[in-house]
Amino acid sequence: MLDQETELPDFTKGAINLASPRIGAAVIYATDDFFADKGRLIKVEEPVFIEDKYDENGKWMDGWESKRRRDPGNDYCIVRLGSKGVLTGVDIDTRHFTGNHPPRASIEGALSDSEPDDTTEWVEVLQQNDIDANSHNFFTIVSDARFNYLRLNIFPDGGVARLRVYGNPVCEWQRHDLSKPQELSSVINGGNVIGYNDAHYGDPWVILAPSRGVNMGDGWETRRRREPGNDWIVISLGAVGVVERIEVDTAHFKGNYPDRCSVQAALVENPENEDLLTDDCSWDNLMDEQKLAMDSVHSFEGDKINKMGPVSHVRLNIFPDGGISRFKVLGKLNKNES
Repeated sequence: MLDQETELPDFTKGAINLASPRIGAAVIYATDDFFADKGRLIKVEEPVFIEDKYDENGKWMDGWESKRRRDPGNDYCIVRLGSKGVLTGVDIDTRHFTGNHPPRASIEGALSDSEPDDTTEWVEVLQQNDIDANSHNFFTIVSDARFNYLRLNIFPDGGVARLRVYGNPVCEWQRHDLSKPQELSSVINGGNVIGYNDAHYGDPWVILAPSRGVNMGDGWETRRRREPGNDWIVISLGAVGVVERIEVDTAHFKGNYPDRCSVQAALVENPENEDLLTDDCSWDNLMDEQKLAMDSVHSFEGDKINKMGPVSHVRLNIFPDGGISRFKVLGKLNKNES
């Protein structure tokens, strides 16, 4: 999530933050993090500045900050992405770092089945660029390469508040046990939110993230509806499949959960030629309206799921409004997808 005054670059559209802890990303190494722990670099929360906060090493800063180098070289840290993916751009965010930000930075990527070591082959993703203090530093990345590790290099040292890595997850279905139902909607399996009628609170894409929400801000929530109708969100599945189970989780939503929900679905061969965000799309009822409860996982299967064959897109309808923490669509991959 960015501050509301920041205009998002085009490369963020349809992409997610592959470096988000919400999907399991972690900072696994830093040459030095004397002033500020490397783990803060990818925190979900926006960076803050607390004027009078100090710790035993000096001024407390909300980000990753190395000590002042007194020898040649540069500092770097390694991030394990939450999913293997193709990158579209990055934000090297130096907010609140003024006299202590690095003047330059670069990024390298690797694709590895194990944690990087001295034998790892790194590929330049972003060449060394100047970066500004106390600012979002957005850079577009144009590459079809897939990565699951990134190395952020700063020159020569200093502090970075946040690193956001935008891209699209890539799922290798052949590595899955396809005899079992797969989470077709999961963001790490290529599921994606492509539109909604309202998202006043939260980040809509996180409803497709693994695990349960950690608080009420970790989900999709609409404003209070004051007119007829209902709210909705449309999701492209990571692969075409036959749906067997649907899970709707209202974790932490207590006074603001939807009263009911339903799910529609469609098999769309050419999404670019069909407007999935209007009622003109040929949606069929995959699941009729079901009652919801606060702060609960709701699992629907069996005769609650209408038989309609393979689908590629689903639309979750909530009545009339409210918040959803997680949404899962599980089923068997269509034979042509595996």
